[in-house]
Amino acid sequence: MTSFKTVQSSFLLIALICYQVVFFSCKQTESKVLPDHTKLQAIDSLISAYSDYAGFNGSVLIAHEGEVIYKKGFGLAHMEWDIPNDTNTKFRIASITKPFTAILIMQLVAEKKLDLNKPITTYLPNYPKTTGDRITIHQLLTHTSGIVRDYESAEKTNQYPDRQRPEILIKDFWDLPLEFEPGERFAYSNSGYLILGSIIEEVTGTSYEELLKEKISSPLEMKNTGVDKHRPITKNRAEGYFKGFGEYYNSDYNDLSSITAVGNIHSTVEDLFLLDQALYGEQLLQNKYIDLMFSKHIADPDYGGHYGYGWEIKEKPIGNGTATVKTIGHSGSLNGFCALFTRIPTSNSTIILLNNTRRAYLNSITTAVTGILNDQPYDFPKKPLAKFMTQVIEKDGIEEGISFYKHHKDHADYYVSETELIVAGYRFLHAGNAEDAAAVFRLSIEIFPDRDNPYDSYAEALMTLEKNDEAIKNYKKSLELNPNNNNAKKMLMKLE
Repeated sequence: MTSFKTVQSSFLLIALICYQVVFFSCKQTESKVLPDHTKLQAIDSLISAYSDYAGFNGSVLIAHEGEVIYKKGFGLAHMEWDIPNDTNTKFRIASITKPFTAILIMQLVAEKKLDLNKPITTYLPNYPKTTGDRITIHQLLTHTSGIVRDYESAEKTNQYPDRQRPEILIKDFWDLPLEFEPGERFAYSNSGYLILGSIIEEVTGTSYEELLKEKISSPLEMKNTGVDKHRPITKNRAEGYFKGFGEYYNSDYNDLSSITAVGNIHSTVEDLFLLDQALYGEQLLQNKYIDLMFSKHIADPDYGGHYGYGWEIKEKPIGNGTATVKTIGHSGSLNGFCALFTRIPTSNSTIILLNNTRRAYLNSITTAVTGILNDQPYDFPKKPLAKFMTQVIEKDGIEEGISFYKHHKDHADYYVSETELIVAGYRFLHAGNAEDAAAVFRLSIEIFPDRDNPYDSYAEALMTLEKNDEAIKNYKKSLELNPNNNNAKKMLMKLE
């Protein structure tokens, strides 16, 4: 484990990993048909458990056969002021913006203002012809253009492009060579959708924001949906957070209002349900254009399934069995937020999860809910043992906490994780309690004797306690188990 006093980046690494790895080992529910009220109880128990175990902090809406059967907020929209999430809380929906962009493009196609198979230079005459003449709108929509995948990784962009106009961002990468021949394969590209946003504005002479309101949000009365801007005061907007060492922290905030058509929309679960239902009729588009948008245009090898025009088409599991069901939806994530919008056309079911922490277990929740809706067995999250041990330590002391861990480590309702146990130790170390931290690290060595990180972390606590001889022994043991542990090498040089 890298020293957190000397290498700041390790803090971020552990923060990102701590609730990602192994977090939701699960136990199976009994397979039985549930009456409607029991289904609602099961859904509430399931999502409440994820919320309690730091796996969900946001708002949820679930519909079945076109009717909303469950909606609720979990956790806090603003942690500093203890303001709870609700179903009208506005979240940044990140890449769920792309379905909105696809709808706007298809509306322009229906109006004969765009041709899906025309090169993009038809609509952006200043775009370099060497590449622009080879790329079509169809290829931008399906992530098959070959354009550099992310505008922020283009060679001319050295920092996150806050408050820049889309045309400036596009110029940063439009001279770069294509990654592959257009149409050759799928490669998810935020840059491609940034170009789509510019095409929309160029063709209509209207801003993306105004067009979004005119053609989608106003007709559907989506009153809480719009382009997210940093500076204006936006009522009921959630703040974004990430979690590390058992505590929540404010995420760095980026103003993405200029990243047109890519990930710059905020919305609510209730508004997204209005969009979902509109796509079963012809309020926004004729069915032939909706069908084209939802067609499997290209296989998506990275995430499984296929990609349509701005929509992911996947076969997803029903509970924890082998049966699957076709879904149409999209996911999204950015600093402090993640989201998952899942539509199941065969039953007119919808599962919408909007979350204001950087990581959450939205796919696991969706899979379990699908099982509940279809009377199939599903997985329920196990309890994170390190988290509950920490609570016991804070209440009853270190000896009771260690005893609790040992007593429950083989219990079916709990799971053990090396990473989470070490993170628990660092929580005490950073709080100035090196004695308790050392005890937790000793426990991690006992539970995971063949792993190098527990010895490395224990050595750091021993150094804090000025027990350098013991620290040297543990750093050497860590290095023995992992000869590539550069932190152990560095600390041994310092100590010896």
